[in-house]
Amino acid sequence: MKAEREFAPVHEIPFTPAEPPLDGLDERIITTAGKPGVVTRMLRFAPGLDTSRNGTLTHDFWEEVYILEGEMTDLRLGQTFVAGDYACRPPGMEHGPWQAGDAGCLTFEVRYSADTL
Repeated sequence: MKAEREFAPVHEIPFTPAEPPLDGLDERIITTAGKPGVVTRMLRFAPGLDTSRNGTLTHDFWEEVYILEGEMTDLRLGQTFVAGDYACRPPGMEHGPWQAGDAGCLTFEVRYSADTL
């Protein structure tokens, strides 16, 4: 279970390097259950960041992503997504790699394990 939390100033939680590490890709962990795939976070892409080095991603948990600011292009699909766009990815769905727009990109993500449904 994720920790109980009442409204709190999220801006006080620092950004740290995201996994897998890539210069210009940082995360702000808002809450977690302490096990892989169960986290609520913000993910920040530096302007122009290309995540091709990390390849196409798949994982064994659900992931919901909402773009708060900026834009990013899915290089595999050749599609650009902008602030206000949303994705819901089931376990095993391929996605990425990404390239952030000129202003970068900030997303809000909720991840949860498949066995919680």
